[in-house]
Amino acid sequence: MSPLPDQRLYAPATERNREAILQVLGEVLPKQGLVLEVASGTGQHSTYFAPRFPHLTWQPSDPAESSLASITSWQAYHPAPNLLPPLRLDACEPLLELDNCAAILCINMIHIAPWQATFGLLQLAQRLLLPGGILYLYGPFKETKPLAPSNVDFDYGLRLQDPAWGIRDLTEVIHSAQAQNLHHLTTIAMPANNLSVILEKGPAASPSIEDESY
Repeated sequence: MSPLPDQRLYAPATERNREAILQVLGEVLPKQGLVLEVASGTGQHSTYFAPRFPHLTWQPSDPAESSLASITSWQAYHPAPNLLPPLRLDACEPLLELDNCAAILCINMIHIAPWQATFGLLQLAQRLLLPGGILYLYGPFKETKPLAPSNVDFDYGLRLQDPAWGIRDLTEVIHSAQAQNLHHLTTIAMPANNLSVILEKGPAASPSIEDESY
């Protein structure tokens, strides 16, 4: 990630993966509603995706001051009427009060954050998503087959930076999601040994007779 002359940050990977992600989002995002992007980073993704989904309202977020400033600066360069100013949101402490979301996106966060951030993200999705709402995850994951050599090296490097980081086991992520009423729809192979993981919030549980008050 490199700074530009203003407050914009630039991550080359966003330009490499955005078309592939856009294709998947075009297939899974709802027709209307609010999309919350968690860990928006530089803001390059949100300013690219929002104008391509004019029927959706796009809400970027991030916990870092430098990222919030970068997102705001990117929005000044590439404004879109459906793109909202960024919100401060730390997935480890997801206390954000927001209207119900039709979808939540999280791109390249889970492996560069502690597990608490993944758990917080799933809790946030359970609380904010409408029934049938989509949680979209993108990044490298461990599957039953061995990791690609490049991801083995990447995982090792992440854990050297912070022992709490690292490529997550997809089965564990899906199992934790199911505990939050988020059901795995599909996993799509992406370029550079990444995955798109699509989860859907289930219907609200009907109250039992014992729960009803008289």
